[in-house]
Amino acid sequence: MKTLIDLFLTFFKTGLFTFGGGYAMLPILKDEVVKKHQWASENELLNYFSIGQCTPGIIAVNVATFCGYKLKKITGALVATFALVLPSLIIITLIASVLSHFMENEYVVHTMRGIRIGVAATLLKIVFDLGFRVYRQSTLKKVDIFVFFLALIAIILLKISSVFVILITAFIGCLSLGFERGGK
Repeated sequence: MKTLIDLFLTFFKTGLFTFGGGYAMLPILKDEVVKKHQWASENELLNYFSIGQCTPGIIAVNVATFCGYKLKKITGALVATFALVLPSLIIITLIASVLSHFMENEYVVHTMRGIRIGVAATLLKIVFDLGFRVYRQSTLKKVDIFVFFLALIAIILLKISSVFVILITAFIGCLSLGFERGGK
């Protein structure tokens, strides 16, 4: 029961204090899930985010579900997921009830602009951290860098769906196994 309470409190706090969606939650989840509670390794957490990106639904909800399931199966998944979305449900309900009265307020406009800047900085840090981790663990660094830039060009310049790019890069990752085995 203590684990379920800890799961609830951890994911409730994460949902309450994180702005900007799934990737903005990564630093908090890393501190809570990996360092504080040791419910998952850093690689497991990154795997949860990767799988969460590739599966339908909100990344953060998927990650909460994976973490909860690892600890307490279906009950843990339900508790962690509910705890993560509960703060948003409460906050959105409160905001929706008064939103129209404040959206033109210059303090609200500037506060939201500041929040967006902070979220953008947080996301950029996550991208760098993830990129460096992938690079350090890579056994085919030149191939991975080439594939990264091709994927970036495909998404940004060619406007190819990121889902399609992720599927193609997953396929390339599987193909690279043959190159690694052939080189050994």
